Amino acid sequence: MDIQPIAFFRSPLTGKFGIPRQSGIANSLVGEICFCEAYRNADAVRGMEDFDYLWLIWGFSENVSARKHLTVRPPRLGGNRHMGVFATRSSFRPNNLALSSVRLLEVNTMVEGGPIIKVAGADLMDGTPIYDIKPYITFTDSHADARSGFVDTDKWQTLRVDIPQEVAEKLTEEDVKLLREILEQDPRPQYHNSEDRIYGMEFRRRNVKFRVDSHVLRVLSLE
Repeated sequence: MDIQPIAFFRSPLTGKFGIPRQSGIANSLVGEICFCEAYRNADAVRGMEDFDYLWLIWGFSENVSARKHLTVRPPRLGGNRHMGVFATRSSFRPNNLALSSVRLLEVNTMVEGGPIIKVAGADLMDGTPIYDIKPYITFTDSHADARSGFVDTDKWQTLRVDIPQEVAEKLTEEDVKLLREILEQDPRPQYHNSEDRIYGMEFRRRNVKFRVDSHVLRVLSLE
């Protein structure tokens, strides 16, 4: 089966490092779904505005050439315990396909190049190909009492984020909130624990430099 993108995602996160590890974690993260020319028709999204959430089927486009294994090391387990690839949401999958639930904010059919769909909470980087979109339906898709394996037993440790005033002044208030929301999830590989190491993350095509000391992430600069 040959599948082709129906759309591409536009996001302030322009690099793979720092992308939220799950959809819905950074709810302030707003992006846009921009359709390919063949699907730029208001009929294709008729009725979509009546839903609150969407399922996106998309591709791990940055991992296409990466080696794939039957077991992976989930970040939630510290990056040092192996689980079966099909028992995780690892990005290193045989067919590079991903599934995300995102909150629908707006369907704009009047803009040039539209329809443009604005969503929140996506874990997609800028330029990610989208292969299909489906509405989220509560009575079939929501299972409030379902078990979630190691996600239930191994809680994620968030960080306290310190953004100095001189950096915050270079951003809008909304972007400061978004950056804090992303960084508190600790974007580092979980086997990295050096307090001297400086990391860089692309944000709106600028480079955010930071260091982690214990459970505090300190932003050093915005270049």
